[in-house]
Amino acid sequence: MLNFRALFVALLMGFTPTLLRAAERPNIVFILTDDMGFSDAHCYGGDFVPTPNIDRLAKEGTRFTQYYSSSPVCSPSRAGFLTGMYPARSRITSFLQTRAGNRDCEQADFLDPKAPSIARTLQGAGYATAHIGKWHMGGGRDVTNAPPFSAYGFDEHCSTWESPEPDPEITATNWIWSSQDNVKRWDRTGYFVNKTLNFLSRHKGRPCYVNLWPDDVHTPWVPNGAEAKKFKEDDEADPKFRLVLKEYDRQIGRLLDGLKELGMETNTIVIFTSDNGPLPTLDGKRAAGLRGSKVSLYEGGIRMPFIIRWPGHVPVGRVDEKSIFNAVDLFPTFCALSGTALPPHAKFDGNDVSGLFEGKTASHTGAMLWEYGRNNTGFHFPKGFDRSPNLAIRDGDWKCLVNADGTELQLYNLVSDKGEKKNVAEKNPAVVNRLKEQALAWRKTLP
Repeated sequence: MLNFRALFVALLMGFTPTLLRAAERPNIVFILTDDMGFSDAHCYGGDFVPTPNIDRLAKEGTRFTQYYSSSPVCSPSRAGFLTGMYPARSRITSFLQTRAGNRDCEQADFLDPKAPSIARTLQGAGYATAHIGKWHMGGGRDVTNAPPFSAYGFDEHCSTWESPEPDPEITATNWIWSSQDNVKRWDRTGYFVNKTLNFLSRHKGRPCYVNLWPDDVHTPWVPNGAEAKKFKEDDEADPKFRLVLKEYDRQIGRLLDGLKELGMETNTIVIFTSDNGPLPTLDGKRAAGLRGSKVSLYEGGIRMPFIIRWPGHVPVGRVDEKSIFNAVDLFPTFCALSGTALPPHAKFDGNDVSGLFEGKTASHTGAMLWEYGRNNTGFHFPKGFDRSPNLAIRDGDWKCLVNADGTELQLYNLVSDKGEKKNVAEKNPAVVNRLKEQALAWRKTLP
């Protein structure tokens, strides 16, 4: 196992991480669930169906309650993780779509391959790298010039239609899924798990980094079996969601069992999280009472489940309710865990929180910031109470939301009011003005 104390001493003595490659470095499997609500899984309070395998991850590792995605919608949330920077810095502000739709959202057609990439950085340090599952950072619709996966540092790939190189087994037609696909919608997570285990088995002599990014539990919910035939194909009913979630959990169990069979369980970090909040929310049940949903900067749109399992390092059965961190923190954290130097000249918005992987409390340094919804025409929004202002900032216990023009100023204390029901801006003028000015100043720096 990687000796962190020896690594630290070696760095102080002037050795670089390249000289430390004789030490065994951990494999990293990063599971990014699609549109999973904070409380979909039973271990986070969900009561839709038992989720024994996701719960097993929590029992064999540490579960966190204050982890945040970098955006409330898929493309920017993924870009924030991959680059370690707030996604608008990469000119990605909403889900990537047609060229015309992207212009409406003031965004690029794909993630710039010159941006930092955690995969490319780990690849340069000797890791075998694979992206398996949904990409949605370029490619699909009428965007035909998106860079290949290799440009971002991936040795191998298997992806969906919204990618530069879609897998023909799951893209028989020009859309996200089809009944003509060789691998049916309900079997896709299993297909991605198989690909992951196969990649790991073929690279047992090297440390591996894998993005396992299924497109479950995103709609359309298309379960298999006799029960599924009761529903219409486009029906977003609670029972359909339950069937999809049940199968998704089963596939997480297959992954964990497969790691054990390969003899890779003890030296593999498994991280389980989601890209953004749920939609539909099923009357709010999918977010444990948190306000908001996907495409909202309230907690239900950006606070995500987050579980780490790393035998012998991460405490088992622990719940960390104090650490507050963000997807942009994972790039420098993965570099620290693997003894890999950060790319020179990159200006990250995240910071190293690798103490979390040793059972310590660790948090994002400074305030965390979000942006979503630059106009009313190009962006999608939830209705009514769940629609948020388009900027948000969290600093300590406080969260402030405001529009870029200074309107709709809101302030919440997330310790006493994590449901964001009581706006206390008027009672705390010094706090709200400080956070508002910081958020507005940050917004002016974005392209």
